[in-house]
Amino acid sequence: MSVEIVSILILVGIFLLATVRPINLGALAIVAAFVLGIIALDGSDVGERTDEIFAGFPGDLFIILAGVTYLFAIAKNNGTVDWLVHAAIRAVGGRVGLIPWIMFLVTACLTAIGAVVPASVAIIAPIGMGFAVRYKINPLLMGLMIINGASAGGFSPMSIFGGITNGVVEKAGLPGNPTLLFLASFFFNLAISVVVFFLWGGKDLLGRRAEDLVDDTAGKAEAAETRDTPGDAEPAGSAAPKSPAATATGGVATVTTSPAGVYEAVSLDRDRSLTLVGLLALAIGALFFDLNVGMVAITVAAVLTLISPTSAKDAVNQIAWPTVLLVCGIVMYVSVMETLGTIKWLGDEVATIGAPLLAALIICFIGGAVSAFASTTGILGALIPLAVPFLTGGDAVGAVGLITALAISSSVVDSSPFSTSGALVVANSPEDRRDDVYKGLMRWGFSMVVLAPIATWAILVVPGWL
Repeated sequence: MSVEIVSILILVGIFLLATVRPINLGALAIVAAFVLGIIALDGSDVGERTDEIFAGFPGDLFIILAGVTYLFAIAKNNGTVDWLVHAAIRAVGGRVGLIPWIMFLVTACLTAIGAVVPASVAIIAPIGMGFAVRYKINPLLMGLMIINGASAGGFSPMSIFGGITNGVVEKAGLPGNPTLLFLASFFFNLAISVVVFFLWGGKDLLGRRAEDLVDDTAGKAEAAETRDTPGDAEPAGSAAPKSPAATATGGVATVTTSPAGVYEAVSLDRDRSLTLVGLLALAIGALFFDLNVGMVAITVAAVLTLISPTSAKDAVNQIAWPTVLLVCGIVMYVSVMETLGTIKWLGDEVATIGAPLLAALIICFIGGAVSAFASTTGILGALIPLAVPFLTGGDAVGAVGLITALAISSSVVDSSPFSTSGALVVANSPEDRRDDVYKGLMRWGFSMVVLAPIATWAILVVPGWL
């Protein structure tokens, strides 16, 4: 068996192993890179082969991943994230039909400024599910809007997914378009969210007012108290205003409600104002001046830490180190595969299919199917390099179109309950609806495995305009 086939089988094996066992995929990839590199790489001694392995370590991606998650940890610690969430909630103005869309946009903003997708879902899901309970919104609708929002912002130039994809594309010498990647992902997720909204009861929410629901609940509680509760004891079904997050998770101190059900935002103090300025500076630097996202993020984070050490306490410990390890490990292993000639060999094999459009569709299907069970960040780090020889072999398929289609196909399946985001939504669902949410995410997630590759392939690849 050739070394090229062996390296591919090892890659498949570590993906499967990380899926069924609780071990970081990146750690397995580093081990695989070390063992395969020592055995198969050219070199007069072990030290020379080890240096070749280390040469594939993605220092640029490491800085991007560490930098943006470091800055986001500070924003979370000092309450900037709370301010953004609650300010958006107040903008609803009592219109229940807009609440799922506010959750979509808030989660998209969090991932767009650098939050890891599962982290954003973990922050917003308890709040969103609390709203779903309070305002009688289908929890499956709310959960999918949050997940889709996270994916919608996930490919901005400042985000984790965007940083990985754009970094791999640049390293491979392929033509890239970060702005198109972000906009295509955002509007695709927006489109499927419209379908979700009307599929699971959104139409019934459009004429509903928050005040009406709260007044109705309060009236029922008052009647129950009159019938069943002697004296001044508080009934078990009391409608005293509570935080929606408290309903779902046991309490979040920063969220408060008035009797009318209007959520009050936390105040915008000095630290939060400076953090917002820093996030704006990061966006301007990345989008208009082509500055390195990771370097700018760490610079902003360091300045904020110097100004207010208390608000940045333990932020370094909150950097998404598991994600950093995963991505860097996968890219390191793929670099060893490239040195061994596996990438070129695979590109030659794909080229033998004789139908470039069919090959492109197959690559998108692989991305969606594997990502539904495994890490999206790992998939982006592995499949894009494997597609490079196919993309550079001719002009039959546009690189920008295929990479964008692959990125979207691999990310929208995060709604599967077997993915981290899907599992978080299930865990935060009301107990009496949890099984329904699980089954609904299962159906929707696996329909995306089939439909998303076809749709993105048909829109972005087949016309040949990218």
